Amino acid sequence: MTTIERESMDYDVVIVGAGPAGLSAAIRLKQNEPDLSVVVLDKGSEVGAHILSGAVIDPCALDVLLPDWRTMDAPITVPVREDNFFLLTEKSQIRLPNSMMPKLMDNHGNYIVSLGNVCRWLAQVAEGLEVEIFPGMAASEIVYDEQGRVAGVVAGEFGKNPDGTPGDAYESGMELRGKYVFFAEGARGSLARQLMDRFALSEGKDPQKFGLGLKEIWEIDPAKHHEGTVTHTMGWPLNSKAGGGSFIYHLDNNQVCVGFVVHLGYENPYLDPYREFQEFKHHPMVAELLKGGKRVAYGARALSEGGWQSIPKVTFPGGVLLGCSAGLVNVPRIKGSHNAIFSGIAAADAARSALAAGRAQDELTAYEDELRNGPVGADLKPVRNVKPLWERFGLIGGVALGGLDMWMTSLVGYSPFRTLHHGKSDAAATGLASQFKRIEYRKPDGELSFDRTTNVAFSFTNHEERQPCHLTLRDPSIPIGVNLPLYDEPAQRYCPAGVYEVLRPENEQPRFQINFQNCVHCKTCDIKDPSQNIVWTTPQGGDGPNYPNM
Repeated sequence: MTTIERESMDYDVVIVGAGPAGLSAAIRLKQNEPDLSVVVLDKGSEVGAHILSGAVIDPCALDVLLPDWRTMDAPITVPVREDNFFLLTEKSQIRLPNSMMPKLMDNHGNYIVSLGNVCRWLAQVAEGLEVEIFPGMAASEIVYDEQGRVAGVVAGEFGKNPDGTPGDAYESGMELRGKYVFFAEGARGSLARQLMDRFALSEGKDPQKFGLGLKEIWEIDPAKHHEGTVTHTMGWPLNSKAGGGSFIYHLDNNQVCVGFVVHLGYENPYLDPYREFQEFKHHPMVAELLKGGKRVAYGARALSEGGWQSIPKVTFPGGVLLGCSAGLVNVPRIKGSHNAIFSGIAAADAARSALAAGRAQDELTAYEDELRNGPVGADLKPVRNVKPLWERFGLIGGVALGGLDMWMTSLVGYSPFRTLHHGKSDAAATGLASQFKRIEYRKPDGELSFDRTTNVAFSFTNHEERQPCHLTLRDPSIPIGVNLPLYDEPAQRYCPAGVYEVLRPENEQPRFQINFQNCVHCKTCDIKDPSQNIVWTTPQGGDGPNYPNM
């Protein structure tokens, strides 16, 4: 095996991922110690290109990081003015009084934003503090030192042939070495997953749970637009098929974000999250809102939903996990950006103290303590039972008991359920096809609902076709030999981008095809494949979706 020789660059701190967690860590480091050398790497073609979220953000963490953000021309200008909750039936809706909702569910004081644009702005703030930011530089490999500690990452490798060998225009990339390395790759990051395995970070923790979030941006009739309105729904079309719900957020410029979240612990392998989303838009309330409008963007991503019980050990020799890499989403609030920022602040403070003491490549235990005992823990611990209750008792029972649990916790500081635990992983929760009926979905009408391939074009996704496929199979025989007979190969349904197909040529055996060019980097396949046979790895830098305003 030929050893690839690479140049290296040394930094105090290397940060993988230019989301809110990674950028906040970089800003905090330079605020406290301007002479530190800090670099941020991002696999997107630009900062924000791979960022997708609802998003309604709680500014509490931003108030700590940048107390003057309101005077800094931040793209955070649409305060929540109206907060609605509905239970949907197929033809109607029931308004749930806001007074029924625990205080933590109140969105007044929060803002509707494009999180991608917020990250672009945070990157400008970081660069103003002389943080080096390299978009289009995928971190593809972890560098370890002789003691097995994390010492850096390999980034900027380009030009491999489809078989993985160096091509004619091959660039070997560089080793970016740091005294500490922060991993802020988002949910189910490929390097974070390797670290969890190597250092047994999830040992003694509940399995991480995930949801698939799908989102479209629409420009609608100005007469129907109500800037600052937030609407959440649950019920139809999912009903008892799966946990999840929708969001409709009225941004400025007559735009609305229409989104749908499906919890990936569903059993029925015939369920198609993408088509459930398309079905949702045909509800009379939603169809009337979107009538006469046009969809201008589409995307999807996985979000961590395990909460308090599933947070792994977040430190290891030489580095830490931040944000969604650590699973810090508050599920009932449908928010994680504030906790991502808090995690970046906490990690930066721990690293600064360690570096000032002359330490390097050890464990930043102060970060672990602050994450669990500071504002992140205070946000996640009170809602820890909401997800397990929904999983055990379904829509009506789970929501009722979850609401009771949140009320009790907020009023008396005590949960009657103590701490409930998650059961199976999302992959293991998948049932056999023989135990379920195939779900018949309506045909897309091209006005409210769209086929997968058409919608993927609105994610502006692109991959260099001559590179190796970044979606690898541990055993190529499993999709047809195991998943097809047992589960009717659910990859062809759970993928929101049409990456996976089962081809049935006439007079030939079925064949599994991977259209990796369509991949929007949601990582659902890595999570939900019942055989855990698909491994998502990062493609070369700059590839993937190019979200303009998500």
